[in-house]
Amino acid sequence: MRSTLVAYLLWCLIFIGFAGIHRIYAGKVFTGLLWLFTGGLLLIGQVIDLFLIPGMIDYANLKQRVGA
Repeated sequence: MRSTLVAYLLWCLIFIGFAGIHRIYAGKVFTGLLWLFTGGLLLIGQVIDLFLIPGMIDYANLKQRVGA
């Protein structure tokens, strides 16, 4: 089970240059790498993710429970 708190802590890695790690943690590898190489889509995507993280983690946990 993934944790929303851990995802928010990973989101904070933007301050040392690692944008998108929270997306990789949530199972969104492609967009996580896109965020990593573009600085969180020029920080716009990173700010939007503040509101999207709980949904991403809920979806990843649901996907894990179903076994998809």
